[in-house]
Amino acid sequence: MDKFIISTDTTCDLPLDYCQTNNIDIHALYYKINVDSQGAASEEGIVYGGDSQLEPKVFYSAMRSGSMPTTMASNPEDSKDIFRKRVKEGYDIIHIAFSSALSSSFQNASIAASEITEEFPGSRITVIDSLAASMGEGLLVYKAVSFMKEGHTYDETVNYIESIKLNISHQFTVDDLFHLHRGGRVSRATAIIGTLVGIKPLLHVDNDGRLISIGKTRGRRKSLSALVDKMTATMGGHNNDTVMISHGDSLEDAEYVASLIREKTGIKNIIINYVCPTIGAHSGPGTIALFFEADKR
Repeated sequence: MDKFIISTDTTCDLPLDYCQTNNIDIHALYYKINVDSQGAASEEGIVYGGDSQLEPKVFYSAMRSGSMPTTMASNPEDSKDIFRKRVKEGYDIIHIAFSSALSSSFQNASIAASEITEEFPGSRITVIDSLAASMGEGLLVYKAVSFMKEGHTYDETVNYIESIKLNISHQFTVDDLFHLHRGGRVSRATAIIGTLVGIKPLLHVDNDGRLISIGKTRGRRKSLSALVDKMTATMGGHNNDTVMISHGDSLEDAEYVASLIREKTGIKNIIINYVCPTIGAHSGPGTIALFFEADKR
């Protein structure tokens, strides 16, 4: 039987204990924000990622107070170190990367993989562009790990991941349009007017791995319900024994969405976790995102 492992990026937003239990290596993406680990102001800003982490609540509290973080992709040298360690241990590697449409991390991991397989002839590292973000990437990792544990080979697992990745649906809404404006997703006028009248956008990640606006509602509760309505309308007969919800420090709203899912679908296993700072820097506090397998994204 093949000896291989799955690795991914911090942007998968999977719980740390799940990653540790399943021997999943995490490649760090970095960000910079002007607060220290206690939330105190730092004029020059501090870079976080990898071994240096800021608690999500501190991060989102700083954003709510006006801090504007900047983000950075993964470091190819970091990826090479992670790949090299595992190859030396005798593993082949399937790396599921953050969408290439949103970051250069896929390209960086591909460069690192090429250099390591050249350094260690006979080793195998496949870098897959998830075309996904947050727990959409995480759900793909979760399904890949489950498939691997069923006893499937390396090649079968690679083919399986590629075959389902465009069925991983991302449905999300944000609470503050101005963060989308900063990222170029909406105009300043739309952000101002939408905020005044309580407009909440509905967005998804398309087949090219890009964030796309697909609608809008008026009011927070309606936007949350719309996420679940989209799920029930599109999930078809896919195996959704597990779905995922990520949030920008809005646990109560995430749990409300989970309760709607249980009520309308009977699905019990719902994994909830924070949107990581790398993504949260662009989506902002209050983001709620729902991930499941569907007929199409």
